[in-house]
Amino acid sequence: MLHKRMKQYISSLMSEEQQATPSFEIYQEEKEYMEEHELISNDVTFIEKDPTTRFQDAYIEKCDKNTEETISEESFAFLEQPIDYLQKHKNEFLYLESKWLEIIGVDAISLEVSDVFGTYDVMVGLQLQKKFEISLKENLSKELHGDEARFELIFNQTDGLFDLNFALNYVNGFNEGMSLEEAYLLIYRFLFKLVESVEERSKDMN
Repeated sequence: MLHKRMKQYISSLMSEEQQATPSFEIYQEEKEYMEEHELISNDVTFIEKDPTTRFQDAYIEKCDKNTEETISEESFAFLEQPIDYLQKHKNEFLYLESKWLEIIGVDAISLEVSDVFGTYDVMVGLQLQKKFEISLKENLSKELHGDEARFELIFNQTDGLFDLNFALNYVNGFNEGMSLEEAYLLIYRFLFKLVESVEERSKDMN
C-alpha cells in the first residue's frame, strides 16, 4: 500500500543521491508523509518542490463521454484553462495518467461534469483490497462536505480495484474559479490523504 510505495520511492531517491549530507526535492504530500512516519534519518534535508510541476509529464486525453473515444491528446498547458471548460464542453471528459498516481495506487484520473447534478465528477480505479471497503466509505463520508455530497464505491472483482466516483465540489479547497491543473492537484491530495487514513486505521485495528 502507500507505506510500501513510499519506502520504495525513498529508496529510489537515495540511490540517486551521492552527497554526504543528502537533500531531496519532493512535493508537499510526500514530504509530510515521510516526516510524520519518520521514514528518513534526521540528517536528510527536504526541499519542497513547486506543486505546479507535478503533472508536467502527465499523459492527458480529451475524450468523448458517449463513445469514450479520444478526441485529442493534450499538453500540460491545456490544464491552465479554468475548470469550467468542462461546463462548456459537457460531452467531454479528461483522462490523466501520471507516474505520481502509482504512489497512491491509482491507475488514472478522469474528470467530467455530471449530466444529472452538474458537479465535477472524479472517476478513478483504486488499488486497495476489498477488506478496506468499510473504512473507505467511512473516510469518504467524513471528508466530503455538504448536504449533497455523494460518492459511489464498487469493488471490481475482475480488476481487483475499487471503482470510485465522487464529486470534487464537496472536497475542501474546491472553488469554481480554479484551473484544471489546480483541480487535479486537489484530487491528488484528497486521494493521498484518503489512502493514508485507510492504511492508518487498518494498523490501529490490527
